[in-house]
Amino acid sequence: EWVEPPNQRRNGESGVKRVQDPELGLVYVKRQTNHLYRDLRYPLGRPTVLREQDVIEGFALAGVTVPEILFCGARKQGSEWQALLVTRALEGYESMFHWYKHGRRASISEENHRRLLRAIGKTLAQFHNHGWQHTCLYAKHIFLTEDPRVDGLPAIALLDLEKGRKLPSTLRAARRDLEQLRRHSKMWSAADWAEVLEGHRLEFGRSVL
Repeated sequence: EWVEPPNQRRNGESGVKRVQDPELGLVYVKRQTNHLYRDLRYPLGRPTVLREQDVIEGFALAGVTVPEILFCGARKQGSEWQALLVTRALEGYESMFHWYKHGRRASISEENHRRLLRAIGKTLAQFHNHGWQHTCLYAKHIFLTEDPRVDGLPAIALLDLEKGRKLPSTLRAARRDLEQLRRHSKMWSAADWAEVLEGHRLEFGRSVL
């Protein structure tokens, strides 16, 4: 089942399928052809799935829950790059956007909601402290468990890391992500947003916004 039909981007093609495997369970398969990014290190281009692999592994090392990579590889057939990334689905999670839209907020107390907001801020600071920038930080890319865990809070995960990158300035990485998230988190009140920033500050060690 295509969840992201093949489309032309970066002068190449990329698409994502959802696959139910009898042994692995639910997995996502990203197939790309000549879908490259370029920077000073790779001026001739490098398959974007390899960068996504770097980012996923970097976030995981920072203590952030991200999809498990089952396979990642790229090969050049003549002048054409072919690339494949297979990740295990985060079952039991839904995007934060849908978590609010579907009324999950009512499943936790006001106090636990404040704790959750601070936990979200802390999670973001964990990868910012390592110099990682998500770069596409919208509410739909922060995932929460559908039901609260034993501590009364949903678990938190990050998805869609294809555009992530490592920056020499942790402050710059944090500021850009938080500014972007603030523009795309209309479900939060000013008081809610203040709790997110406080959670981030406590983990990051200084205020960013």
